[in-house]
Amino acid sequence: MSDTDTTHDLTAVKRFVVEEFLPDVSPQDLDADLDLLDGGVIDSLGLLKVIAWIESTYDIDTDDLDLDPDAFRSVTAIAAFVADARTQRAGAA
Repeated sequence: MSDTDTTHDLTAVKRFVVEEFLPDVSPQDLDADLDLLDGGVIDSLGLLKVIAWIESTYDIDTDDLDLDPDAFRSVTAIAAFVADARTQRAGAA
């Protein structure tokens, strides 16, 4: 995974979170390390929406992955989850 991919993933996750959960915030203003769960930005239903978005956007089957809530606490954590899932998928191929 290159730095370009990681930056792209971080930007994509920020855009998604803002569009779905924080429409009054710009992606540039969203702190990538903001705790989305403790901050009330994402609740349990929102978490399902994030997982569905990851599956459709990145073609990742989350059924085979450990879905620890900490992996979805922040934009940075979600981007890292995506990177790890893609690495696991590439290793299984």
